[in-house]
Amino acid sequence: MGIGRLYVVATPIGNLEDISARALRILAEVGLIIAEDTRTSAKLLRHYGIDTPMRSCHEHNERRIAGELVAMLHAGTDLALISDAGTPLVSDPGFDLVRSAHDAGVEVIAIPGPCAVVAALSVAGLPTDRFAFEGFLPAAAAARRRRLSELVSEPRTLVFLEAPHRIAAVIADMAAVLGKERLAALARELTKIHETVVRLPLAELAAAVAGDDDNQRGEMVICVAGSEVRIPVAVEGLRVARLLRQYLNPGQAAAAASEITGVGRNELYRALMASKAPSDDDSPPAGEC
Repeated sequence: MGIGRLYVVATPIGNLEDISARALRILAEVGLIIAEDTRTSAKLLRHYGIDTPMRSCHEHNERRIAGELVAMLHAGTDLALISDAGTPLVSDPGFDLVRSAHDAGVEVIAIPGPCAVVAALSVAGLPTDRFAFEGFLPAAAAARRRRLSELVSEPRTLVFLEAPHRIAAVIADMAAVLGKERLAALARELTKIHETVVRLPLAELAAAVAGDDDNQRGEMVICVAGSEVRIPVAVEGLRVARLLRQYLNPGQAAAAASEITGVGRNELYRALMASKAPSDDDSPPAGEC
């Protein structure tokens, strides 16, 4: 018996009809299905009368069991990797298993299908020739704003995932950091009964979400238009340094902003010190002469 194959299979993000005939055939033929949550995936398999055994593979056990699963592949068993919804590895577990399979000489085959990120882009009415997928922003407000500040001058359409309980705060932060007039689209519950797409400037979108509890429920994808104006690198470096200065001393802020933007550390330090508050730490960054 030859080496088995690892199939990476996309499954519906909501509507169970959104699965290919090929995906159903593979799920029925493999020896084992590797699922993020077997309870969630069991509903899909029952719907289509598939009784293939399943095993759970999630962020807490993936590294530990990857070797065992690769051993099964080498023994000749075909495996299918699925996530709770959509395409595996897109903000979902599976990377360690896929990497281990490649390293072990196992053939890894994509069975493409639904993906919430691509589905949202297709209906957002924003440029799709180039886009940047940013996944989930940090949960802490300060860290989230810092991450958004790094994206202010990004010209590509930005795509984010977000949890319902944070969506109002996240879009409010986007409006404050990226700009109130920046066009955005909130795609909610895609392919499901309550699917909605709200496309507005960020300030208006923030108000629409804050004022309607329905817009704070379900699975969320946020698409935000890219920047139309590239900020000069030196100006952007100083802006980042000033943001970081709220949490770090001048030397640390200058060093971190230099690493993020490429602007000289000493240049940023001098600019910060030129407008420092009396309580600022006067110690220069390492290497400052």
